[in-house]
Amino acid sequence: MIDTILTVVYILVAVAMVVLILLQRGAGAQAGSGFGAGASGTVFGARGSANFLTKSTKWLAFLFFVVALFMAWKAVNLNKPEVEAADIGVMSSLPAVPESGSAPAATVPAPAAAPAVPATTDAPVAAPAAPQPEKK
Repeated sequence: MIDTILTVVYILVAVAMVVLILLQRGAGAQAGSGFGAGASGTVFGARGSANFLTKSTKWLAFLFFVVALFMAWKAVNLNKPEVEAADIGVMSSLPAVPESGSAPAATVPAPAAAPAVPATTDAPVAAPAAPQPEKK
């Protein structure tokens, strides 16, 4: 719910900033005031709209960055998914391995004595490898 509200506020602030920036006069707009295009008949008074529009734009930009930073912080820190017990198939039947250093290592039993290989066998013996000619 809060994500939706923040997204709507973020979009509205961005649109309002674009509108206010487009309403402001550029640096070259003062050159036209010498030919009768003065600011005395504007809606914002004889001083023009520069003071109102610049302050409004400043605060909207501040709000825009604050909302953006809060949404980024919230996405990283508060929206972590809950860890669920995953079904990992065959691996789920294995016992958990203790972390190294937290428990003594388990002792492995010694292997049973292997039977000795008989001295005589009927198995064929491998033939020696043929000599390879030298390359020059």
